[in-house]
Amino acid sequence: MAELTPLGIAVLAVLNEKPMHAYELYQLLLSREEDRLVKVRLGTVYHTVERLAGQRLVEATGTDRAGNRPERTTYAITPEGDAALRRAIGRTIETPEYEYPRFPVALSEAHNLPADETVRLLTRRVELLQEQVDDLDATIAKVRSEGLEEAYWYVADYLRIQAVAELSWLRTIIDRIGSLDLPWPYRTKN
Repeated sequence: MAELTPLGIAVLAVLNEKPMHAYELYQLLLSREEDRLVKVRLGTVYHTVERLAGQRLVEATGTDRAGNRPERTTYAITPEGDAALRRAIGRTIETPEYEYPRFPVALSEAHNLPADETVRLLTRRVELLQEQVDDLDATIAKVRSEGLEEAYWYVADYLRIQAVAELSWLRTIIDRIGSLDLPWPYRTKN
């Protein structure tokens, strides 16, 4: 059996709550801000559901039609899907795995840019990350005020702490490049 993708895990987890059709899954994932964790696109949700059905991890349980909208197939998680979900969650939690994000690659090659341009770009990243931290703070405050159990949202705190750590590191690097404490191959544009 193929390893579950992050979106596959998210889809199975939602279907573990109740059967639903792919568009409903998509809307629920977005409303829960799961797009902070996995790339959520309507087409990929449909594709993921079809792939999971082909692996017998979900099964069609019926179809319905609302008005003149297209017919929608409702899917439910199977016992095999539940077992695969639990294995994937357990394995992912237990085993650290480097995920090869793009940002470290860009950082490792930033010496190809002039120092002033690098500082400008990193400063913009700091601004955008601060917006993300502010959004996460608002999300955390909202779910707390609604009394939602922390087990359903504590990942938002994890994301916030990661962003805050990156902000701190970036501010230090920006200061070091600007103060010449971090030698830079290109001080000005060529």
